[in-house]
Amino acid sequence: MADNDGLPQGIDPDKASVARMYDAMLGGQHNFPIDREALAAFTAIDPQVRTLARANRAFLGRAVRFLVEAGVRQFIDLGSGIPTQGNVHEVAQAASPDARVVYVDSDPVAVAHSTALLADNPGADIVDADIRRPADILSSPQVRKLIDFEQPVAVLMITILHFITPEENPAGIVAAFRDALPEGSWLALTHATNQDRPDTAAAVGQLYRSKATSPVTARSRGEIRDLFDGFDLVEPDLVYVPLWRPAPDDHVPENPSEYWVYAGVGRKRT
Repeated sequence: MADNDGLPQGIDPDKASVARMYDAMLGGQHNFPIDREALAAFTAIDPQVRTLARANRAFLGRAVRFLVEAGVRQFIDLGSGIPTQGNVHEVAQAASPDARVVYVDSDPVAVAHSTALLADNPGADIVDADIRRPADILSSPQVRKLIDFEQPVAVLMITILHFITPEENPAGIVAAFRDALPEGSWLALTHATNQDRPDTAAAVGQLYRSKATSPVTARSRGEIRDLFDGFDLVEPDLVYVPLWRPAPDDHVPENPSEYWVYAGVGRKRT
C-alpha cells in the first residue's frame, strides 16, 4: 500500500497501527506510510527490531507445534494481527488437520485480510473484537461455532498485553479467559519487558504514545510472570523469546536480553 488514499473505514491516517507496524517489521505489504514512519523511528531506538519481530514470530510457531503435540486442537489467537507466513491455523493444521483456530483483532486491515484468507477454511475464522472485552469474544458466533469448551483450548496472547495499560487491568483480562477454559487448557504469552533494557523500553513506550494507536507498557519479569496466575509454566519457564525451546537451526543470541520480550507457555492449574 503506497499511500493513505482510500483507507478503509475506521483507520486514523495520523496514527500508526500496532498490527500494521508489526506487518511492516515482518516485511509485509499491508501497511501505510504512517506505519513505516513509526517503524523507522522504532528502528532508530533499536536497530534490531525486525530481528526481534521475527524471533517473536518463530516462538509462536514453536509454541503452537508444542501445544498440538500436547493434545490441543483448539486455539484462540488474541490480537492476531495481519496474516503473514506461519499463521496459527497453518502451523496447527499442518500438524493436525482437525485443528480449529479463532483469530481476534480490531484493526480493520487485519480483519479484512484475515477474512479473505480464511474464506475457504471451515476450521478457522476471525472475530472483529477488542481484547479488552473478553465476554464479547467468548460469546461471539465464531467462538461458539469452532471452540468446544468441554475440550482443551489454547489461548495465545502474543505481544498484545503490553498494549494494555495498568488501568485496563491486563491481569483481569487474562483471568477472564482463564476462567472460561476447561481443565487441560493452555496460555501462551509474549510481552515486552523493561527488565534489562529500561531505557530502550521507555523510549519505545514514548514512541507508541506519540505515534501509534496504542501505548506500550513494558513490565518486569515478575509482573509478566504474575499474568500466568492459575497456570503452571512449562520448562524453560519465562525466558527471552529466543530461549524458549529453540529448534536446532534457530539463532540463539549471545546476549538474550537484547531480545527484550519474554515468552512463556503455561497449563491451567487444576
